[in-house]
Amino acid sequence: MEPTSAVTALSALAHEGRLEVFRLLVKAGPEGLAAGEIARATGVLPNTLSSNLSILSGAGLARSRRQGRSIVYAAAYDRMRELLAFLVEDCCGGAPGICAPLAEVVSRCRQAEGRAC
Repeated sequence: MEPTSAVTALSALAHEGRLEVFRLLVKAGPEGLAAGEIARATGVLPNTLSSNLSILSGAGLARSRRQGRSIVYAAAYDRMRELLAFLVEDCCGGAPGICAPLAEVVSRCRQAEGRAC
């Protein structure tokens, strides 16, 4: 991932409401959630939610698809993994204990069924 792309993604997540929506989408899994479900879960007004989803989508962190009359949003796990890899690419500097907690989280996530890590 290029630094400019990382800054765009991090900027999209640097807002409490967008971060909440993104985490909700990550938890929802690859099937995603309809915009109405996201609004109910977060209590966000439709115009604010639309703006937040647009910014997340523009940063490549969320994808949308039409399903009947609904628009369903899902986390872009590939982009999320690229961002996480970028952030920890130079981690440790010869001291693996620095990144050990992250490795434990990834290990737990891989062991849990239905989680998209």
